[in-house]
Amino acid sequence: MRQNWKRNIVLFITSQTISLFGSSLVQYAIMWYITLETQSGIMMTLFIICGFLPVFFLSPFAGVWADRYNRKLLIVLSDTVIATVTLVLAILFIIGYKEMWLLLTISAIRGLGQAVQMPAVSAMIPQMVPVDKLMKVNGINSSIQSFIMLASPIASGALLSMASIEIIFFIDLSTAFVAVLTLLLFLHIPVHAKALEKQKVSYYNDLREGFRYIGNHGYVKKIFIFCGIFFILAAPMAFLTPLQVARSFGSDVWRLTMIEISFSIGMMAGGILMASWGGFRNKIYTMVLAFLIMGVGTVALGSIPIFWMYTVIMGIVGLSMPMMNTPFTVLLQQKVEEAFLGRIFGVLSMISSSMMPLGMLVFGPLSDLVKIEWLLIGTGILMVIETMFLITNRALIAVGKES
Repeated sequence: MRQNWKRNIVLFITSQTISLFGSSLVQYAIMWYITLETQSGIMMTLFIICGFLPVFFLSPFAGVWADRYNRKLLIVLSDTVIATVTLVLAILFIIGYKEMWLLLTISAIRGLGQAVQMPAVSAMIPQMVPVDKLMKVNGINSSIQSFIMLASPIASGALLSMASIEIIFFIDLSTAFVAVLTLLLFLHIPVHAKALEKQKVSYYNDLREGFRYIGNHGYVKKIFIFCGIFFILAAPMAFLTPLQVARSFGSDVWRLTMIEISFSIGMMAGGILMASWGGFRNKIYTMVLAFLIMGVGTVALGSIPIFWMYTVIMGIVGLSMPMMNTPFTVLLQQKVEEAFLGRIFGVLSMISSSMMPLGMLVFGPLSDLVKIEWLLIGTGILMVIETMFLITNRALIAVGKES
């Protein structure tokens, strides 16, 4: 089944890389457009909520779909939906309709497509890759995605300075088209076993089984709770730093570009590190190190008044992301039964997509009342404190050991 796994994973990662590049261009273009046009924490909060709240509501069901149906076709469908709404946005912008509510609505629809795509992608990788190669493949994939995240803000900033935002929308359409064709014409892998079965119409029963699986496996429940709290605390670092830069250092596109470049370089280095090193023998220890780096780095982002030092710290924070995501993803891919992978990653997508926007319901309006620097310092300290609870949890430490 996996004798051609290297060819298949290369094609799969290639298609996702192409799709990610176009989506990233649009994401940066919309985010910077709203940031520079409004410089409002409330508007940034609305943008974030519109983009991520649909993921929260749809992800559990998308996880069920990823376990029940052909995952490749689900990815193709989600890419097609995202490309279609981007085309609509481009046409409306061309005719001069550039209302903020339109950007918020399109972001919400794009979020629905991402909700379907994320659990399908995460569940499909172990379907193609041998278990002992998962850490390396996920590390390489993280590095490639980080490189795209490095290139896309540079490309987006350059395009915005030379041409209109509509050009970026049409680039996204072309990358989506290439990605979909790559999956349909060149990637040939057997459909997973459950998708071949005659499906009952009981989505809710499958959904309940997924939540029951989490409840019966304490390590999954505990680490999901930990990550949910951590994601809330990470909201200012993830979403308010562009606004902080615009307010404290200057509202220049190149400054926003620089912090995204620095963060992406850090993520790329972290992905390379995980692909070559693989992390500590105990995956939880690697995650603890990443959480500590992120917490201390968040405090530093709220304390440093010099922009070039700020960008360096942003890169260090970026380094921690693959160190957190890769061992966590591999841990789930190795220990969760394949029949439940889609639902487990669907719930994870729901948590990751909802906790930060929930945090922004508090931190977004607060950022218009108090300095963002104070929010970063406070949440960074709380991240470090929470990490101390993780390192002392014996059950999670035991699960993190190599099986």
